[in-house]
Amino acid sequence: MEASVAREAPSCLKVGPAHLTHYGSRRSFLLTLVGSVLLFTIMSSGNAQIGKPAPEFKATAVVDGQFKEIKLSDYKGKYVVIFFYPLDFTFVCPTEIIAFSDRAGDFRSINCEVIGCSIDSHFTHLAWINTPRKEGGLGAMKIPLVADLTKSISRDYGVLKEDEGIAYRGLFVIDGKGTLRQITINDLPVGRSVDETLRLVQAFQHTDKHGEVCPAGWKPGSDTIIPDVEKSKAFFSK
Repeated sequence: MEASVAREAPSCLKVGPAHLTHYGSRRSFLLTLVGSVLLFTIMSSGNAQIGKPAPEFKATAVVDGQFKEIKLSDYKGKYVVIFFYPLDFTFVCPTEIIAFSDRAGDFRSINCEVIGCSIDSHFTHLAWINTPRKEGGLGAMKIPLVADLTKSISRDYGVLKEDEGIAYRGLFVIDGKGTLRQITINDLPVGRSVDETLRLVQAFQHTDKHGEVCPAGWKPGSDTIIPDVEKSKAFFSK
């Protein structure tokens, strides 16, 4: 799983020499540490796993200024980018949402839909959309904003910050078969790149179609690699 989770490790993972005495022995210390790591991994991954079907959801969203119930399965046959953000009427969030909305046409041109999601209600989403951008609002949106008031979607996708009841900045790329292909999770202060997200979708679509693999920083039109010991030399010999 390719995931970057920028958050502080739990206190149980912060260890030093004093802890060795506390745990009594190196063996018990290691067992405790391994157990803590496994617990932390399970808690932070939710039900979203690379290469597995993305968690299905059904929720009310604001679509073109109207309330509409949508499901992930509505988008079968298309790539989907779903990104979570902490809260409406905040600071980094509108910059991300507006950036994705303004580029919605670029994603749709490659058969990909973008969906935003937070734990706010659909009423709050609509109020934010109806607030002018110069006043910190979103203005008209070209992408759906999903209301995850029960927090079930955020929890399923492993991005819920349980102690605050809000979502981390998780982003998920799902292919046309509903398979999860990519995960990134940012801590709250840092927004995401629309250009990088678009590049990732293009790269996965290229590998789907051609069976080749994409090297670091690949962009459409760049060389790819044939995943074969001998044939790959054509790329590396350049």
